[in-house]
Amino acid sequence: MLAASAKAISEFIHNSTFIIHHSSFNALFSKSCEYAIRAAVFVATRSLKGERCSIDDVATETGAPAAFTGKILQKLSRRHIISSVKGPGGGFLISKSDMKRTKVADIVNLMDGDSVFAGCALGLSACNEKNPCPLHDQFKNIRSGLKQLLEKTSLYDLAADVNKGDSVLRIH
Repeated sequence: MLAASAKAISEFIHNSTFIIHHSSFNALFSKSCEYAIRAAVFVATRSLKGERCSIDDVATETGAPAAFTGKILQKLSRRHIISSVKGPGGGFLISKSDMKRTKVADIVNLMDGDSVFAGCALGLSACNEKNPCPLHDQFKNIRSGLKQLLEKTSLYDLAADVNKGDSVLRIH
């Protein structure tokens, strides 16, 4: 089941990205959001092994600049998605219960707000059921499916898949 969650997200995003790219979109999530998801999953993978990780560890593994990674980790820590321990032997970690509680949608909402779940495909502020953009109906289905998928997929699901080798955070 865990592998199914990561694969389902990957397939959904791939299929949605195909539609989005053909509708002249560049990305589903902001760069900050992508890095935040990767960072949280990486911290979770290390935590499942009983290890803490540093900003540099996370930056290296996610491919993000260290200063940018520090800001993302601070934001995740302030919202209690991950924990930070200061001093010698410190670092970032997340408990197994918090991994299971935290859904990918929580990170998306923190970093990007609900625009990916509620926004117009073309960025029109007045797009709605009465005044739909040309992609309104198709994008409504994509948003709904994505929201359901991200609300049911936990950090634990993704971290366990990475640790088993069923998925990767970064192509080296």
